[in-house]
Amino acid sequence: MELKLARAELDAKPKTISLEKIESAALKDGGKIFYFDRDNSHKQLIALVEYFENKGLSVYHRTVKYGLDENDYMYEVHIL
Repeated sequence: MELKLARAELDAKPKTISLEKIESAALKDGGKIFYFDRDNSHKQLIALVEYFENKGLSVYHRTVKYGLDENDYMYEVHIL
């Protein structure tokens, strides 16, 4: 599964990251916070949360709004 990381600038294209890289980073540090772009579907993020919960890790997922526009949001995922 490939997910898009949050954009650093509004007009930039989001970078992608694989599920394996997310898992290795979370297990290496004992926990990690990731910010994902709004171009990811909610279904993809729920699959990500379920994947790590099935591995026995705690996962917290929420939507972060950073502006007044309806499209000014990103997803925040804490993996512990």
